[in-house]
Amino acid sequence: MDSITSLVLEIEKFMYSPWFVVTLLGTGILLSIRTRFIQFRKMGQAWRMIFTGAVGKEDLQHKKGDITPFQALNTALAATVGLGNIAGVATALALGGPGAIFWMWMTALCGMATIYGEAMLALKFRSMAEDGSMSGGPMHYISKGLSNPTLGRSLAAVFALTASVACLFSTGNMMQSNSIALSFNTSFGVPYWVSGLVISGLTGLVIIGGIKRIGIVVEKLVPFMILFFIIASMIILLVNIREIPSKLWLIVRSAFTPVAATGGFAGATVIAAMQFGVSRGILSNEAGLGSSPIAHGAAKEDDPDRQGILAMNGVFIDTIIVCTMTALVILTTGEWTSGLTSTALAAAAFEHVIPHGHLIVAFSALLFGFSTLLGWSYYGEQCVQYMLGFRVVGAYRVIFVIFVFLGAVIKLELVWSVGTIANACMALPNLVGLIALSGIVGAIASAKR
Repeated sequence: MDSITSLVLEIEKFMYSPWFVVTLLGTGILLSIRTRFIQFRKMGQAWRMIFTGAVGKEDLQHKKGDITPFQALNTALAATVGLGNIAGVATALALGGPGAIFWMWMTALCGMATIYGEAMLALKFRSMAEDGSMSGGPMHYISKGLSNPTLGRSLAAVFALTASVACLFSTGNMMQSNSIALSFNTSFGVPYWVSGLVISGLTGLVIIGGIKRIGIVVEKLVPFMILFFIIASMIILLVNIREIPSKLWLIVRSAFTPVAATGGFAGATVIAAMQFGVSRGILSNEAGLGSSPIAHGAAKEDDPDRQGILAMNGVFIDTIIVCTMTALVILTTGEWTSGLTSTALAAAAFEHVIPHGHLIVAFSALLFGFSTLLGWSYYGEQCVQYMLGFRVVGAYRVIFVIFVFLGAVIKLELVWSVGTIANACMALPNLVGLIALSGIVGAIASAKR
């Protein structure tokens, strides 16, 4: 086991070494330049579209698609706002120090242009499935958009295969149910098999209805769970409000200077801060990963530019708001030097100010993890459907639910590292496609004033 552990950590270290960081951030910078920094130019419009989708009535009757644009955003958010926002941020702090949060921010700011390109291309190159539903995502825009059809089909196949694996074995499934079951066992003593049965049962009830039922559920669930976590975090930050400026400066300073060991914190180099910040950043907001555009490809929207602008909110909400809340709670309470990591670190930070604060983490872990299961179940379904056809969808849903249960009852080692490696394997063909199609992204963005 020690040899396997060392091997996995070495692979993760290689996958998130400077070459991958440069590729990921470089793609975001390239798309930012091509779109004339659309993440800043169109931020106001992006937020107006959120409120329109949440409280207004859009005329979607004659538009192709399966779910409303707002439901598509919430499906993407359901998958992105997950345990990476709690356990992932805590792990980044424990291993990379406060500077890791700065690199999470940079990943997000560049990633907003990346997700614009992903969602826009997903809508532009989407296809109609055998049952009349819409199917979009990297496997479609890579295979259709690249000038070399052979290369396009090959890269699309690599993405679909690695994404399918990630959806069943790591990020989108077993990682989530394992963390939920662990949290409830620690907080309430709930047996792992009980958590597994409940989580898999609830997941099955939703995903059996396909993307339309998922869209209806997440449209209500996601705004509630995000607001709940923000309000709980704000209580702690208001208590420690005087600590916030110094901790923000600590984040920025630590991104460029090594952090010495203190308390239970072993210290961290600048490279470690960058590595864990970027890896946990992409694990959290998924910009460049290629997962979120699969949800946006199902939207009832005819204008790729509009869906791309709306999609940018997902990265902003996930990382700039939710992840920052988690980080500041851990930093202002001083628990980041305790030597703890993952959900245990987050729970200790909430417990520091709020009596029984670990219950907030446990409840948030349930909501975040469950919503991620719903979003990623659809991602995996679309990838499997792309490879094997519509006839396998029913069987895939059953298998997905079985793996949800297994993830809760089986002890998973190195689950976060395995998940980040799987994410990198998904991201690479997607990033190649985005770079190759960046001219199309820039042309459409520039055509809209």
